[in-house]
Amino acid sequence: MPKRRAPSLPSRAEIARFIADSPGRVGKREIARAFNLGPEHAVGLRGILKSLAHEGRAAPAGKRRFTPPGRLPDAAVVQVFGTDPDGDPVARPVSWEGEGPAPLVRLRPEPAGRPALAPGDRVLARLRALEDGSYDGRTLKRLAATPSRVLGVFRAPDRLVPTDRRAKAEWQIPVGESAGAETGEIVLAEPLPGRAYGLKPARIVERLGRMGEARSVSLICIATHGIPQEFPPEALAEAKRARAAPLGRREDLREVPLVTIDGEDARDFDDAVYAEPDGDGFRLIVAIADVAHYVRPGSALDAEARRRGNSCYFPDRVVPMLPEALSNGWCSLKPGEDRGCLFAELRIGGDGRKRGHRFGRGLMRSAARLTYEQVQAAQEAGEALGLAAGQLGTLYAAFRALLGARQLRGTLDLDLPERRVILDAAGRVQQIAPRPRLDSHRLIEEFMVLANVAAAEELERLRRPCVYRVHAPPSDEKLQALRAFLGTLDISLPPGRTLHPRDLDAVLRRVAGTDRASLVNEVMLRSQSQAAYSPDNIGHFGLALASYAHFTSPIRRYADLLVHRSLIAGLKLGPGALAPGEAEGFAEAADHISGTERRAAIAEREAVDRYLSAYMADKIGARFAARISGVARFGVFVTLEGTGANGLIPLSSLPDDYWMHDETTQTLNGRRTRLSLRLADAVEVRLREASPVTGGLVFELMHPSAGSGRKRRAR
Repeated sequence: MPKRRAPSLPSRAEIARFIADSPGRVGKREIARAFNLGPEHAVGLRGILKSLAHEGRAAPAGKRRFTPPGRLPDAAVVQVFGTDPDGDPVARPVSWEGEGPAPLVRLRPEPAGRPALAPGDRVLARLRALEDGSYDGRTLKRLAATPSRVLGVFRAPDRLVPTDRRAKAEWQIPVGESAGAETGEIVLAEPLPGRAYGLKPARIVERLGRMGEARSVSLICIATHGIPQEFPPEALAEAKRARAAPLGRREDLREVPLVTIDGEDARDFDDAVYAEPDGDGFRLIVAIADVAHYVRPGSALDAEARRRGNSCYFPDRVVPMLPEALSNGWCSLKPGEDRGCLFAELRIGGDGRKRGHRFGRGLMRSAARLTYEQVQAAQEAGEALGLAAGQLGTLYAAFRALLGARQLRGTLDLDLPERRVILDAAGRVQQIAPRPRLDSHRLIEEFMVLANVAAAEELERLRRPCVYRVHAPPSDEKLQALRAFLGTLDISLPPGRTLHPRDLDAVLRRVAGTDRASLVNEVMLRSQSQAAYSPDNIGHFGLALASYAHFTSPIRRYADLLVHRSLIAGLKLGPGALAPGEAEGFAEAADHISGTERRAAIAEREAVDRYLSAYMADKIGARFAARISGVARFGVFVTLEGTGANGLIPLSSLPDDYWMHDETTQTLNGRRTRLSLRLADAVEVRLREASPVTGGLVFELMHPSAGSGRKRRAR
């Protein structure tokens, strides 16, 4: 019988492919078993694995184990850096060997009885990859960790009270380490080794201002999330050298009566619109500030704009992506002044469907700076606002056509009223009011969506790289939770895993005008995947669009600037195009600016929460009408009618009982009292605590049950 031939050592490519196809971590044992290798192959196999790790084709994942590059192991140490829109902690892996920025880890809330995770905390987490590239994480073990810095309010002589509501412990400031800070000042501190009087010591390194001053709330949010404020001198110098864009080879649009329509408090105007009849449809022009003319690849301005990713908007200030000389100057489409622009000429039918588009580079002169309120009032009164006869009416006619096409397409139109914080001259909260949503707002939205779609389609036609704005459908897990919640309201969704946005929108229309509308909209929002930027197109679920990019706001979003550069390169429109090799970094850039966008959203939301808390601070003991907006094992969250302020009714303030949390029905049920607290229930609450430092509000429930006068404590 011929001697059986021993298996040979697999090639490096075969081993790399095996690691890539394996669901978890892989070691020599798994590889040897898969390829029927013996002890004689151990040395050679070890050499191949080291080589693959050195080349970045395999990532070390624990002792002598590997995963594909760009994938986290089943368990890893992660560090918390903030919270998501639902208030749950978000983290990044401490060790990351993949290309580009480390992926986001969305940690589940800690079980009842354990302190919540705060920024700087490190945990060993069990990880599960999600469809959007992020990870779901569950804490296996909390690790002793010290945040790299602490933001708080100094209380003389030696205490630092953290501004993060999840941080329970105060810090001790040793003698000589206060940097001259006075009581009530907001400070940044660095932890020191050791422990004093049972507290962790820290050294104050920066004084940011006094708590209660007009600028203190936004300063806390800016410092907490590390949002850059100061521009490098090189970037400021480049912005200062900017001059008006010449006509040159640009198309002259100065006779076209383009107008800007923005909020009353807007300072930068980066989009202008025009519409005229065109047969049975319309010819539209959307002109956008030519930021690419001023912010060139490789410049100091470009590096800083990319680092910031986007502008951040707070009630009392804007932290811009570009220096003021550009954002409020040469890139702002001010009325009566010549400005360079990129424009989209769009032709639509009477049914609102796009028939064609053309992009170009032009020189424009805005005919008017209008506000949403002005435009809406003029349209309702039949006034012209100083524009040519019929111009305003044509804009609205084109808008109604686009809106009709949107409704036929079947998009998800969430109705989530924004809260507007109105400050007085001293920076104190004067009023909290809902921000109105007018047809003039929707007009601009529809024009911008159309231009964004055209930009993505044009880059596809040119076969040029694009940074898409993508929005994945809800995950199976979130869809299941949404079905369970809607079931408690006797509302069902069509069967099957794949839903169209119109199915979800039908639910919103069903509850519109009822007392459940705001809650259903909020839960529907939480069920959605998070929109992001990506060079790979997966479509936009919420807008029901196959291709979508951001083109219309390059003053405040770096993604739009990249789209402009790609269009300039593809259409050969002159300087400011993509630099050689720049497109190869689109994936990394998309991940980064998706992260800065989330950072800005969290910081902006926290600022509103802190302003709301400051507004409520003198109303301790007052009663309010509210609705239950969240149910957890440790209590229920409520949202006040009118102001929209959110707060917690802790379990400890409920009647003495054994409380059971039902995740499916979103209820908290008392076993003995039979009291049931259900999502969307109307309740009356009394304010117990309001902390402007952390933005936290704590309430107690009024009339929890008939005849219940028992002492309240947590079980």
